[in-house]
Amino acid sequence: MSSPILYCGDTSLSGAAAYLAGLMSAWDWEFEYIPSDRPLQVGHVRGRKLVTLSDYPAANASDSVQQGLIEEVSAGCGLLMIGGWESFHGAGGGWDQSALASILPVTMQSTDDRLNCDHPVLVRHVGEDSPVSGLPWSQRPPVVGGFNRFQPRSDATVVLEADRLAMSWSAGRWHGELIETHPLLVLGRHRAGRTAAIATDVAPHWVGGFVDWGDGRFSGQAPGAEAVAVGSLYAEFWRRLLTHLQAQ
Repeated sequence: MSSPILYCGDTSLSGAAAYLAGLMSAWDWEFEYIPSDRPLQVGHVRGRKLVTLSDYPAANASDSVQQGLIEEVSAGCGLLMIGGWESFHGAGGGWDQSALASILPVTMQSTDDRLNCDHPVLVRHVGEDSPVSGLPWSQRPPVVGGFNRFQPRSDATVVLEADRLAMSWSAGRWHGELIETHPLLVLGRHRAGRTAAIATDVAPHWVGGFVDWGDGRFSGQAPGAEAVAVGSLYAEFWRRLLTHLQAQ
């Protein structure tokens, strides 16, 4: 029997993948990991409860693999795409031209969608009830350093937004002016399966200060990976989101 979760991308366990893999290992969740440069096979996606694609290029998922994944999601498997250079359109993602694009809860750009930000980008929770509500979004919002740009589909739900600020110094204090707002976390469904798209990354550098969100520290280490230590609220955010996506 395959592991409940398939995690693809973020280069390798010796790199950025150590973060999400470390969290899942600390929670005692079973998962199979596929590096960014290893092509997927149809058998990889069969029988999963959740498939996560993060900095994993569409070129490594053939048409038959994507069709198999679409069938799995239709039957109840969760699907999550996390932002990055090789996510969405990105700079080598190419998912906007893929069959899988039709079941994600967002519409992707057909040109470079990456936005790197040198001014603060605050994460804001939208609405009252979501899988990640109840975290202190308004009291101590986390910040991110960049994201992919996309638009939610009409039947999807925007849960988090990214507020870009322009900062200036005057009268002895910093002042922030809202430049623009982008969707950051969008939830949806495809038949029996839950879907999600998060525009920022799970690991440095785009994740920015989000990775240290929370006063407490949470540590984990996946087999074959370096140990990671992250903020307690960051860990709780991912635990809630991934749990939501595994439920039908």
